[in-house]
Amino acid sequence: SRTKRLCRLLNSCCGSNNLALIDVKGFDPRDITVTVKDGKVTVSAERKVECDTGLSKTSNYKKFIKEFSLPPGVDDKEVTYSV
Repeated sequence: SRTKRLCRLLNSCCGSNNLALIDVKGFDPRDITVTVKDGKVTVSAERKVECDTGLSKTSNYKKFIKEFSLPPGVDDKEVTYSV
């Protein structure tokens, strides 16, 4: 199967300055959460895949968390993100 490469680009809307490009390879966009609070951006993702072949059952769990501080002068409400 093809592996999708998913990146989130976080921007400050004043001046369209790119703050970060985060590779969240292996996660579906529905698995990803971005929060901006108190001058910090947190990108997190979780995924659990279960496979039952009839003879055996396996589970694969993947978790990703990345947190960073916004530059001085950037308001939490000015931050946008896109897939």
